[in-house]
Amino acid sequence: MSEQKQDHVDRILAQWRRERPDLDVEPMGILGRLKRLGTHLGREVEAVLMTHGLSTSAFDVLATLRRSGAPHRLSPGELLEMTMVSSGTMTNRIDQLEKAGLVERIVNPQDRRSVLIALTEKGLATVEEAVGAHVANQQRLTRNLTAEDKAAFDRLLKKFLSDFE
Repeated sequence: MSEQKQDHVDRILAQWRRERPDLDVEPMGILGRLKRLGTHLGREVEAVLMTHGLSTSAFDVLATLRRSGAPHRLSPGELLEMTMVSSGTMTNRIDQLEKAGLVERIVNPQDRRSVLIALTEKGLATVEEAVGAHVANQQRLTRNLTAEDKAAFDRLLKKFLSDFE
């Protein structure tokens, strides 16, 4: 295994170890790298989605509807559960997507007092194109990891995330 060069986080940790040798800053390295990686990946993902006229948040809603299967409709509550945002945020996202002609509110056939959010034909076409580009981008972003690296990384992230979910 080859020695990796120092990164920005290593320099920060070295400073803390020099200034406060009494502190165990190992977790700072892990969390700092996760934060920096999230920032870099977020920029890369956003750039690809913007080529399809979508923000990350708009794509999140469209992709959630798309992966729900035909007829690509969910209640606002189901969308909330699957996207982890507040109801006010979701209402705003739906309003913006509706204005763009990507989703529509339809009366729920099971309960006429409620609505479902459905992909329009334009919304389905848009998310189909965007998800293909998104997955290709994810492949590009992880290309430097071996299959074994990806499996180990995924296992560790899943273990870490389980404490919060």
